[in-house]
Amino acid sequence: MAISGTYAFNPDIGDIVEEAFERAGLELRSGHDLRTARRSLNFLTLEWQNRGINLWTIEEKFIDAASDGTPLENNYLIKDTASYRLDVGTISLLDMVLRTNDGNANTQTDFQLNRISEPTFATIPNKLSSARPLQFYLQRIEILGAGSEGADQYDTVTFWPVPDNSTKYKVKYWRMKRIADTGDNAGNTMQVPARFLPALVSGLAYHIACKRPEAESRLQMLKQQYEEIFTEAAEEDRMKASVRFVPYIPVY
Repeated sequence: MAISGTYAFNPDIGDIVEEAFERAGLELRSGHDLRTARRSLNFLTLEWQNRGINLWTIEEKFIDAASDGTPLENNYLIKDTASYRLDVGTISLLDMVLRTNDGNANTQTDFQLNRISEPTFATIPNKLSSARPLQFYLQRIEILGAGSEGADQYDTVTFWPVPDNSTKYKVKYWRMKRIADTGDNAGNTMQVPARFLPALVSGLAYHIACKRPEAESRLQMLKQQYEEIFTEAAEEDRMKASVRFVPYIPVY
């Protein structure tokens, strides 16, 4: 028996919504049904970003602007400027390094920057001390349209010590970014890998059923099915690299 030989199944939002309605025992009939389902899809992907690290949303970036929006020349930190903003859509910060001699194959070096909490940052006696930055404090304050006159408010990092001018520094970070919205076109596709599409459809079916009294009898079944399918996908979507633990033995 012949097989297709293709591996391109990627349903658009219209197909995802229709499948979800059918699983909820309902029928997609109107533009309102599609609109409310798109809204539920956006809430669903935001929920996923609170459940942990989604590997497909990890992205490498360089810091490219100070906290006030001043762009950095070639992404180099500004002398005596401690605070910088992260790119819009940053959900979580995974790692951050300070780079010197960028682009030099012989001397380029990355130094791990240590993340500290607000209480730890607050106890630093001289926050204006300048040298090579060693650590940073992250303020998770991104709210789009929340600033003055509706301006966007970004997550910011504050370095200590404050960058000096002994050398040029760049900061590279690995972040978990937001999943793209559905948009207004039912022909769009979701920014979700194929292995998570079953969980996406199951989750949407549950959210739709929550809105429709006639689907109340299916709520428990849909919720259980959604959690099982999402858990299976999430447990597969994880780092599989070797881990080495080294004991810390202080010297007195």
